[in-house]
Amino acid sequence: MSNKNSNSINIPQAREAMDKFKMQAASEVGVNLTNGYNGHLTSREAGSVGGQMVKKMIESYEQNMQ
Repeated sequence: MSNKNSNSINIPQAREAMDKFKMQAASEVGVNLTNGYNGHLTSREAGSVGGQMVKKMIESYEQNMQ
C-alpha cells in the first residue's frame, strides 16, 4: 500500500484558488470552515462541502461544453 497523499495539488499555484473555492462551497452549504485544520467538522459537514465542490465543477464543465 502506498503512503502517497492523493489529495496533493499538481500545480502548486492552484492551492490558493482551491482554498478559495472550498471556502465558497462551504459558505454555500452553511458550513463554518477555518483556514488550516478543520477536525471539528462532522463527516456530514465535510461531505457536504466536497459534494458542493463537485456539483460546481460539473456545472462549470457543462456550461463550457455549450
